[in-house]
Amino acid sequence: MSADSWLDAGGAQDARTLELDRDHVFHSWSAQAALKPLVIAGGLGSRAWDHSGKIYLDFSSQLVNLNVGHQHPSVVNAIIEQARTLATIAPATANLARGEAARRITDRAPEGFNKVFFTNGGADANENAMRMARLHTGRDKVLSHYRSYHGNTGAAIVATGDWRRAPNEFARGHVHFFGPYLYRSEFWATTPEQESERALHHLERVIQSEGASTIAAVLIESVPGTAGVLLPPPGYLAGVRELCDRYGIMLILDEVMVGFGRTGRWFAFESSGVVPDLITFAKGVNSGYVPTGGVIISDDIARDFDETVFPGGLTYSGHPLAMASIVGALDAMEDEGIVDNAARVGSDVLGPGLARLQEKHQIIGEIRGEGVFWAMELVADRATRAPVGAAVMGRIKAELLGRGLLPFIQDNRIHVVPPCIITDDEVAEGLAIYDAVLSLDLQG
Repeated sequence: MSADSWLDAGGAQDARTLELDRDHVFHSWSAQAALKPLVIAGGLGSRAWDHSGKIYLDFSSQLVNLNVGHQHPSVVNAIIEQARTLATIAPATANLARGEAARRITDRAPEGFNKVFFTNGGADANENAMRMARLHTGRDKVLSHYRSYHGNTGAAIVATGDWRRAPNEFARGHVHFFGPYLYRSEFWATTPEQESERALHHLERVIQSEGASTIAAVLIESVPGTAGVLLPPPGYLAGVRELCDRYGIMLILDEVMVGFGRTGRWFAFESSGVVPDLITFAKGVNSGYVPTGGVIISDDIARDFDETVFPGGLTYSGHPLAMASIVGALDAMEDEGIVDNAARVGSDVLGPGLARLQEKHQIIGEIRGEGVFWAMELVADRATRAPVGAAVMGRIKAELLGRGLLPFIQDNRIHVVPPCIITDDEVAEGLAIYDAVLSLDLQG
């Protein structure tokens, strides 16, 4: 087949893909009528492409989950071998792949965490962590940040703080509070230390006002991701831990987006010295190759269910294909130094490169992040910090795609979240594309 014939055939496949999608697929978080989703046919490493052969540099990691990149052979082969051996089995059985996956996860967890409850993703991981905290404490309420996202199941979406909560508020016992965000401080703070101190005072007043004896858990992302890559200021996570201890409240740290390499650490909370009571995970544990997630349970909470039935379960909990993909992914990350690569790239290449972009482009109000987890917050005016509007962000997205970069756009931000395997040259390529787009007259 000639190159022209191959491109024509690819174009027909792209058109057929869109036709089938338009006729039969109902998309999440979207009004359906005007949708024209991007077609992705394949990928390898940090790149993906459509049927026609247009190649994109993936700086979204899809939904910030593709930590080992597209089509990593260790993960693909692990899934294939498991499918040949045993494609599925009920969760009540013991299965070697499940045990090996759980052991690898608990080996990375803090001391005193020896059990994993597997779920189908991050939302039901948070759902079950809240259930465990409520059963352990005998209390009902769960406190979480307004700027947060915890998933789209019954309680997880109500624990979420952003706009998606409002149409879904059917679960009871949820209370929200403001976390630290110095760039747009709710507390009139001017330093990170001030922001931390005042945010912790606010949280304690919420605990006291709600009644500490009614609160089962504080559920927060170690680093809020979809809300803006909001790195906690010094002392904040430690302060939340201290408040939870003081009032007998469980601390659940949501590591769904940041766990397993994203921040340049196996768990994002490691740098704080804090140990939670429950840890939720998904995404990065196997780069999303097969849907999976889970709760890493402290021994104290796990013992509650030695003689008492845990009232929760899922048909696909610990699915063997998902478990094999976890083993393949975590072994590859260890053997290939992928977490270390994320840390080095963030500190030596990506962070400094974004700082240079901020210096050059007035539209960038702030950059923040670590590892391969960054955000550029775009503003119409640096002095007032007024965010750019949806039309500007829509044009930025279209221009980035047109130049071959898959972006992660959220509100007035570009989240810069490539795979943990990204190379220095690929970072330079991505930064050059951002530079070109931000050099346009976007607000004209």
